[in-house]
Amino acid sequence: MALPDPDEAALAEEMSEVLLRISQQTWEDSHHALRSVHAKSHGLLAATLEVLPGLPPELAQGLFARPGRYEAVMRFSTTPGDLLPDRVSTPRGLALKFLDVPGERLEGSEAAHCQDLLMVNGPQFNAPNAKAFLRSLKLLAPTTDRAERTKQVLSALLRGTERALEAVGGQSAKLKSMGGEPPHHILGETFFTQLPLRYGAHVAKLQLVPVDPGLLAHRDERVDLKQANALRDAVSAHFASQGGVWELRVQLSTDLERMPIDDATVVWDEAESPFRTVARLTASPQVGWSQDKARLVDDQMGFSPWHGVQDHRPLGDIMRIRKRAYEASQDFRARKSGCPLHDRSLAPDAQDEST
Repeated sequence: MALPDPDEAALAEEMSEVLLRISQQTWEDSHHALRSVHAKSHGLLAATLEVLPGLPPELAQGLFARPGRYEAVMRFSTTPGDLLPDRVSTPRGLALKFLDVPGERLEGSEAAHCQDLLMVNGPQFNAPNAKAFLRSLKLLAPTTDRAERTKQVLSALLRGTERALEAVGGQSAKLKSMGGEPPHHILGETFFTQLPLRYGAHVAKLQLVPVDPGLLAHRDERVDLKQANALRDAVSAHFASQGGVWELRVQLSTDLERMPIDDATVVWDEAESPFRTVARLTASPQVGWSQDKARLVDDQMGFSPWHGVQDHRPLGDIMRIRKRAYEASQDFRARKSGCPLHDRSLAPDAQDEST
């Protein structure tokens, strides 16, 4: 494991400043306090996490130490910090929040009772370390709320390039991050934490996989992105008539040389350490996205891998420098909206109480 970069505090400060500039730009343009990344939501779901019984000791760790059920919130998104039409096709994100989770809290999260996981629809992060991640972010930040038509044209070109790569068995996380994400249905995607975290006495990455027939029917399904909110419409159409079931799976690091913490671009070998199921996540038929849900989740909730318990501490320099950035971004949103961020259930009765 590499020693922390002596410039890590300065990197964290600079990342906070870059992300706040993104939020400030969208605030000035819209007077709506948006997330500096993953600003646009495509699905907002109430769900239930069921931790499975009979897990072996190495998997029965932290949140998953005992069988149980937890209310959950699911927020599907795409990566930009501005609200772009879906024709600008970027990686899909999924933020998970599990409520009323017991355990010793991470610093800065002492007053909360949740465990958050932030996931993306690919196993590989697009930068190896904090310095490289910050460099790429600084290149994209000045384009916030600018050149929308150019972004759409570039996205179409990059999707063609990515499609050609995938036709010969390759893919590029970098191309996808710049707008080359294939236009697939978001509910057919498998999501990954990409970055490692503690898993009790172990180090792990997590994966969320659709498993029921309704969700599996959307795997690799192409969505027509002509409509600005095509992904949101697709999620709403699905959950209007059926629910969804996913499995939450864990991949343990068995060798820190081959499955490192500090190089985020290394995909851990599943032949050496496969993903193993520890829980089931179920969402019933419901309104897949609405303005009321957006007010509760997009405007009044914050997600961070640092909202959680010590048994699932985020690891690596990218995770560490993002802690301050998440806090600054959420403080900005709360200040501008005049409403503190807080965790809450999305169950229908809880929504009724909040109106």
